[in-house]
Amino acid sequence: AMKGHAESRHMLGAVEYDNGNYQLAVQHWVISAKVGYGDSLNCIKDMFKEGHATKAQYAEALLGYRDAVEEMKSPQREEAKRRGV
Repeated sequence: AMKGHAESRHMLGAVEYDNGNYQLAVQHWVISAKVGYGDSLNCIKDMFKEGHATKAQYAEALLGYRDAVEEMKSPQREEAKRRGV
C-alpha cells in the first residue's frame, strides 16, 4: 500500500475508520483518490458530511481524482467506450 496501490490504500483507510482513527482514514483515502480510486473519494465525501474531514481535504481529493481521471483519458479509450468495447 505504501508504494501506491490504490485499493490497498483504500482498505487501510477503512481499517482506520473502523478503529475510530478518522484523520488517518482520510489521509489514506486522499492518497487513493488522487490516483483515481473513486470509492475513496466517496468515503471522503461521506467523512466531510459527517464532520470528520475538512473542506480542504475533500477539495484536495476531488481535484486529485479529477486530474487522475483526466490523465487516464486517451482517444483510443474514448473510441473503445463509444463502440462499447
